[in-house]
Amino acid sequence: MFSIFTELIGLCLGIVGMLLTLVATILPHWRITAYIGSNIITAVGYLKGLWMECAYYSTGTFQCETYKSLLALPPDLQAARGMMVVSMVLSLAGCVIAIVGMKCTVLMQGTDAKSRLAGTGGFCFIAAGFFCIIPISWTTNEIIRMFYSPVVPSSFKYEIGAALYLGMASALLSIFGGAVLCFSCCRNEASNNRHDGRSAKGQILDLRSPSPSSARGSSYSGYDLNGFV
Repeated sequence: MFSIFTELIGLCLGIVGMLLTLVATILPHWRITAYIGSNIITAVGYLKGLWMECAYYSTGTFQCETYKSLLALPPDLQAARGMMVVSMVLSLAGCVIAIVGMKCTVLMQGTDAKSRLAGTGGFCFIAAGFFCIIPISWTTNEIIRMFYSPVVPSSFKYEIGAALYLGMASALLSIFGGAVLCFSCCRNEASNNRHDGRSAKGQILDLRSPSPSSARGSSYSGYDLNGFV
C-alpha cells in the first residue's frame, strides 16, 4: 500500500510539472520591460517569450506578434526553445511509462519489468526537469546581468517574468516526482530480492532436511538388507 501511494505522489508531481512546463513555454512573460530611469514615463511595455513578443499599453490593450523567422532568432533563444520542447516530450514519455509500470495498473501485471518501468518513467521526469531548468537559469542570469550592467541603456533592460518562475517550479516538481518514482522502484526491487532470497532458502532447507517418513523408510530398508546379508 505504501508503495502504491508513493508511486501516485510521484506521478502527480510529474504531471503537474509537465503542465507547468507547457504553460511556461507558451507564455510570453519571460522578459518584462523594467520601468526604471526614462522608462518610468513610457506608456508602452514589452513582453518577450520563446514564441512571440507582445506590447501592452497603459490603456490595458495587448498586441502580440509571433517571431517570423526561426533562423533569425538569437542562438540562446533557439536553444531555449529546443530544450523546453524536449522537456515536455520527456515528461509525456515519463508519464506514459510510469502509468504502465505502476502497481495500481493492470498493464504487464505479474512481470518482473513492471517496477523497472516505473523507475524508467521517474528517470524521464528527472531528465525533463534538468532540460527545463537549464534555459530558465540561463535566461534569468542574462536578465539579471543586463539589468545591473551600467553600459546597457534603460530601454534595453528587462525584469524576470512570471513564466520563469513557473518554469523553475515545474523543473523542481518534475525532478522531485521522478526521484520519488525511482525511490519506489528501488524499494520494490529490494523487496522482491528479499522475497526471492527467502523462497530460495526455504527450498534449500526442504531439500536438505528429509521428512520423517522418508528417513524411517531408509532405515528399515537398511536393516532388511543387513538381515538378508
